[in-house]
Amino acid sequence: MSSQPNFVIKLGWALGIILAVLAIVSYAPSGAVATDASGWKMPRDPEVVNFKRADAEVVTQSLVAPPFLPKHEQTAVGPPRLIKIRMDIVEREVEIAPGVFVWQMAFNNSVPGPMPVVHQYDWVELTLYNGASQEAGYTMNDGSSLNVMMHNVDFHASTGALGGGELTHIRPGQEVVLTWRAVNAGVFVYHCAPGGRMVPYHVVTGGNGALLVLPREGLRDGYGNPVRYDRAFYFGEQDYYVPKNDDGTWKRSKDYADQMSAMEEVMEGLVPTHVVFNGKVGALTSDIRLEAKVGETLLMLHSQANYPSWPHLIGGHGDWVWPYAKFNNRPDEGLETWDVVPGGSAAAVYTFKQPGLYAYLNHNLIMAFIKDAKAYIHVEGEWNNELMEQTSPPTSVEP
Repeated sequence: MSSQPNFVIKLGWALGIILAVLAIVSYAPSGAVATDASGWKMPRDPEVVNFKRADAEVVTQSLVAPPFLPKHEQTAVGPPRLIKIRMDIVEREVEIAPGVFVWQMAFNNSVPGPMPVVHQYDWVELTLYNGASQEAGYTMNDGSSLNVMMHNVDFHASTGALGGGELTHIRPGQEVVLTWRAVNAGVFVYHCAPGGRMVPYHVVTGGNGALLVLPREGLRDGYGNPVRYDRAFYFGEQDYYVPKNDDGTWKRSKDYADQMSAMEEVMEGLVPTHVVFNGKVGALTSDIRLEAKVGETLLMLHSQANYPSWPHLIGGHGDWVWPYAKFNNRPDEGLETWDVVPGGSAAAVYTFKQPGLYAYLNHNLIMAFIKDAKAYIHVEGEWNNELMEQTSPPTSVEP
């Protein structure tokens, strides 16, 4: 009698046992610590995860207007802390392009709103005020008036209650305090989300920003080595939907509420009339000069609360790019262009190797050059002919 059937049966049993063992090994019950097969991911420290808010050191962070970030440590020092921040919501009229006026919903009088910086497992204690308070620390722009609408905030980095949106509804003149824990590391959008049709209206008039949650050990490259940056810029990209008058001129409204109906008609076409960095045309190409030096590493942070974008650094690369700006995922190396999904973010680092002008932009080039989704970075240093040299100047060629 042939032994082949017995062999097949035994082989099947052996494969079944191997698969069962693999299933048991790969299964990790809730709360267990596990790492990826390559060992790149860092196991979570139970002492940090289970640290109590009542024992946390309280620190007040002074926010600054984008594209800059507040002073911060790149790695966490000590146990999780409670970071107190304050944001005022300002309804203001701004000339976003020559002859084009938009009533914005601006966190801390800025579009995008400021970028708070915390570390994973820190707590954020936000005081949110509907209006410009005496504690604001900035001067209202010309043309601004008292707020007329209800506002709130949805933090994509938070857990529960619609990102805090259910717990932060405030009318003009009201204040609310929300405390939540940053359990994931990355760059996360926040935006106003009062409900219904008001959500997109508030977002496309500037009511959004992003928050940076750094890993406690700091950033790491694809090999697990520490990544340190010398500068960090936050590029908040904004799409606008500005209506026109019957004669083709741009419509100007009397206040934030008056603007809504006509703007919604443009919004329904899903095609923005203006796309900019830092709230208005020319903000990061002429109004603010961004600078760096050869040899410095720049952390580039990008958010878009409503529309897709494809960042690209002309003259450089993404040395390391974290997918969707989430730092617990292994970064990609040497990218030319990367993605920002609507309601999402991007994070990349680049070490400058040559001096000159660099353009950081949305590589949908219509958005960059016909619109204005771009920023210029001026880099000082010595030129390296080994990397690039014009070995023959332009000359006339006989036909």
